[in-house]
Amino acid sequence: MFAYYSNLALRSFRRNKVLTALAVLAIALGIGACMTTLTVFRVLSGDPIPHKSDRLFNVQLDAANMTEYRPGEEPEEQLTRFDAESLLRESRGVRQAAMSGGYVAVQPADAARAASFVDSRYTSADFFAMFDAPFAHGRGWTAADDDGRARVAVISHELNQTLFGGEDSVGRSLRAGETEFRIVGVLSPWRPVPKFYDLTTGRFGAVESLFVPFSTAMDAAVKLGTSGNTNCWAESAGDSRAPNAPCAWVQYWVELASASDAGDYRAYLTNYSTQQRAAGRFERPDNIRLRTVMEWLEFKEVVPSDVRLQVWLAFAFLVVCLVNTVGLLLAKCLRRAPEIGVRRALGAPRRAIFAQFLVEAGAIGLAGGLAGLLLALLGLWAVRQQPAAYAKLAQLDATMLATTFAFAVAASLIAGVLPAWRAMRITPAIQLKSQ
Repeated sequence: MFAYYSNLALRSFRRNKVLTALAVLAIALGIGACMTTLTVFRVLSGDPIPHKSDRLFNVQLDAANMTEYRPGEEPEEQLTRFDAESLLRESRGVRQAAMSGGYVAVQPADAARAASFVDSRYTSADFFAMFDAPFAHGRGWTAADDDGRARVAVISHELNQTLFGGEDSVGRSLRAGETEFRIVGVLSPWRPVPKFYDLTTGRFGAVESLFVPFSTAMDAAVKLGTSGNTNCWAESAGDSRAPNAPCAWVQYWVELASASDAGDYRAYLTNYSTQQRAAGRFERPDNIRLRTVMEWLEFKEVVPSDVRLQVWLAFAFLVVCLVNTVGLLLAKCLRRAPEIGVRRALGAPRRAIFAQFLVEAGAIGLAGGLAGLLLALLGLWAVRQQPAAYAKLAQLDATMLATTFAFAVAASLIAGVLPAWRAMRITPAIQLKSQ
């Protein structure tokens, strides 16, 4: 029967070309607008590390003084160097990482070429395993390297291409700032979206090109420059990066064995805060936060508000298009009333008429989905021309491709319910008499 209904739908399209084309266009415009905005929204709001995001936690402690204190307010989003290094030494999680961003000049140590400035990350050994950074060559450094302030480095795939032509550069050296580092690992192409582990240096940018131990970067003999947000609440003797400086600038993440361990770790942080207050470092009451990856992204409102607004406007536009499609399908139904009357008089049951018109609506949806896909591709191309940091990420993947057609057919079937119901209610006797 489906083949028969499809044949009837094709004949109907040939007889009512204008109404059919308008219905397809209405569906296509609505689907194109929706899929463009939904694709951008999906890219920006997705889980960047779904298999363990509920076990990765961002840590916040309130180390500020009582100046401008307001009960219940959010603590500092980053930690002081003292607190980050203290938590790192105690290692109460499965893995933990203290980190900060930087911007340094690098060049191969054995080549006479101009240095180029790259984004860098100063972190601890667990960073790579915690965030599932993939390696093309070598590995990350060890906790012993952290303790020994070893001058080792991991570089990105892109920096390896630039400096060494893509060869396995493990064991070779590069110069960062005024210090020579030995390369122990080269990452494969990697770009978590958003860059959740440090939102202060760009939410949708590429990962850093150079990774070195945090302890090494802070060594007085190395002293690599940092970048990102810094908040001080007292004088820091001219060096906000000093171990005891009253400044928050270090991101701290912990991985727990399971999400259920969060309560115990939160209790540990509360106890640590109490100890620091007793020691005279903390002045404010205990005020800690422990957020999973997705909770952290939601708290930071990573998805731009204009993108959310565009999604709602696109769905509103789709509703308008569906209303127009309903009107067009009703017009087709009225024009075909005599044909429906004859079919009913010859014994076609109402459910057959209803199914026939739903098949026609679904066929219009498929055609509208194909046209809508082309419009969505055009819309995403326009998004990629924008100067926004996330613009280059607006790509239609296989999932969204399938969603486009499923969405188009579903929308057309919804729009076709009323015309199909109207068609099956046509009285054969009246139509035959009018003929």
